[in-house]
Amino acid sequence: MGAARSNPSMWEAVYADPSVPLERAVVRQIIADQQRPSRRWFYPIARILSRVTVAVISVVKRVAPFRWMPLAMMDWLCVWFLRRGVSPDAVELLIRHFVVETNLVNFIIRNTPVAMEPVALRPTALAGLGDQAVVEHDVNVYDVLIALDGARITRPESLNFAHLDVPALDAERGRRRFLRLDIQTALCLMNIPFSMALTLEEYRRAVHSMRFDDSFLEILTLLTGDDEFRHWKAGGMSLWMDSNVDVPQMVYRHALVCEYAHARLVEHAASTLER
Repeated sequence: MGAARSNPSMWEAVYADPSVPLERAVVRQIIADQQRPSRRWFYPIARILSRVTVAVISVVKRVAPFRWMPLAMMDWLCVWFLRRGVSPDAVELLIRHFVVETNLVNFIIRNTPVAMEPVALRPTALAGLGDQAVVEHDVNVYDVLIALDGARITRPESLNFAHLDVPALDAERGRRRFLRLDIQTALCLMNIPFSMALTLEEYRRAVHSMRFDDSFLEILTLLTGDDEFRHWKAGGMSLWMDSNVDVPQMVYRHALVCEYAHARLVEHAASTLER
């Protein structure tokens, strides 16, 4: 046995962890994002600011329950902020999430008896996050679950692994930025215009969509026969309605769960081709 290192690196261990199914390039990108100075110094402040501001907005909206900001303005603000204040790596990871989650939704659609066409939300550029992409991204989760009502989910004789690719993504790396925030700090700040633009019911629906992560993992387990998907469950129950949560933190975990599940499906697809 080799001698224990006197000063082991946490990041080296995270990168080397054999239980992480993601491509090494994606792991490096996530680690680099978490090592940004803003993650250490700005995120703790932004996290508190976001929770307090959104809580105040939520309380006031019960008295004045109208849309405080047009959805088009929300989209414009968030895209502008991502272009000017968020690091390109973080932006690329965010765009990637939309593609990865769509791939998961479409895998379920293609391998279950649902009367629903595959969804088309696969942005490849930063501009693609406008035009209510965030709202559409949440609605797709509800649509596929509702379409599954009454369907018997069993492992098919052969699985359709079509379109699990992630295309080249344009995070506009050449654009001049006044800040290069990490993705978690960015999510905290973007949560504020989201809560202003969405109605209380829309915001609640968006938050609750992430409680279906465990449902999707269970469906993937039934389709593939692979219990590994169950290991990433958080124990969340879709019947538990609660939007008083740390939304940016919940979004970050949701994105990681999607990445893990997607990487596992890609492994299955590769092993099927090798047979």
